[in-house]
Amino acid sequence: MQKRFFLRTVALAALCGASGLSLAQDNAFKIGLILPMTGPFASTGKQIEAAARLYMAQNGNTVAGKKVELIVKDDTGTPDVTKRLAQELVVNDKVGVLAGFGLTPLALATAPIATQSKTPLVVMAAATSSITEASPFIIRTSFTLPQAAVGIADWAPKNGIKKVVTLVSDYGPGIDAEKFFKDRFLFNGGQVVESLRVPLRNPDFAPFLQKVRDAKPDAVFTFVPSGAGAALMKQFSERGLDKAGIKLIGTGDVTDDDILNSMGDVAMGVVTSHHYSTAHNTPTNRKFVDAFMKANNNLRPNFMAVGGYDGMHVIYEALKKTRGAGGEALLNAMKGQIFESPRGPMFIDAQTRDVVHNIYIRRVEKKDGQLWNVEFDTIKDVKDPGKAR
Repeated sequence: MQKRFFLRTVALAALCGASGLSLAQDNAFKIGLILPMTGPFASTGKQIEAAARLYMAQNGNTVAGKKVELIVKDDTGTPDVTKRLAQELVVNDKVGVLAGFGLTPLALATAPIATQSKTPLVVMAAATSSITEASPFIIRTSFTLPQAAVGIADWAPKNGIKKVVTLVSDYGPGIDAEKFFKDRFLFNGGQVVESLRVPLRNPDFAPFLQKVRDAKPDAVFTFVPSGAGAALMKQFSERGLDKAGIKLIGTGDVTDDDILNSMGDVAMGVVTSHHYSTAHNTPTNRKFVDAFMKANNNLRPNFMAVGGYDGMHVIYEALKKTRGAGGEALLNAMKGQIFESPRGPMFIDAQTRDVVHNIYIRRVEKKDGQLWNVEFDTIKDVKDPGKAR
């Protein structure tokens, strides 16, 4: 009799424990943030995680009665690792959103998991045009390379640049940047005399820059991923391209705000087109920059940070709309969102699930002893040209 009572008591306790666990899980909403936190692209992960945590600090960790939990995983920038981590987050951790994705191959590796599990995947960094077509559950809050590339391709021929060599990192975003810059630049009457592609891993820009110098163009158009601009700029100077009168133009990745000050005066006068600059002069951005720098030991936020910050905004607002529901309902609530970002006005195109925002033409200038990407022209409400094909 005592044994039976004991067993019944244990069973009831186990059931209550399971119910409590279930209730705790039902009351939590987990975001799996997969980022390169170590390796050559660690600066991307650091910026996005810092921005995501800042958004939560400013907006609280409870939305629609759900406690938001951020689970950060380091994929080291390796697609196989990204895919494995995504599977574990969906199956074991029961995340409601997958987010982050510092490089295109990482986002593409995870797309099938998002589709199969019907888990919204928020791309906060990767920028190849076709990413959102890899799964109907992908939303992007970063940018696309075609958006940035066409802006500088329109500006250059109007400002004395007629003959160009393109120099890009040899993977999806670089190929996008090369194609869309080249097509628009040729359309505008320019001439591309050579197109060079540099390996993504452990790049040595020197031999490619020597080819640029030998071709004697008016400018070199370049795209390199976030963090690689300092090495490119150093070798640009060492090869004497600036002294030979060859200008450097490109998408804003090359003059990344995070590392711009470390490039030195060789970066002065470099003109780029991009969707975000730390120097963007609006109250919303000034508030964001001040809070980010205060929370991160005076580190400047870059375009990766704003992609992470806006990604969290999209997730939070969608959760409010669905009252905490996930899956397809959450995805649908992300589509069509319109809001004021630190970058300026932006919205998520409901058809393409891609970001639409302003593109700014910027010049590197020195103010108060520091280098900044100072915006001097704006192209409004730019959709991804890659989706218009």
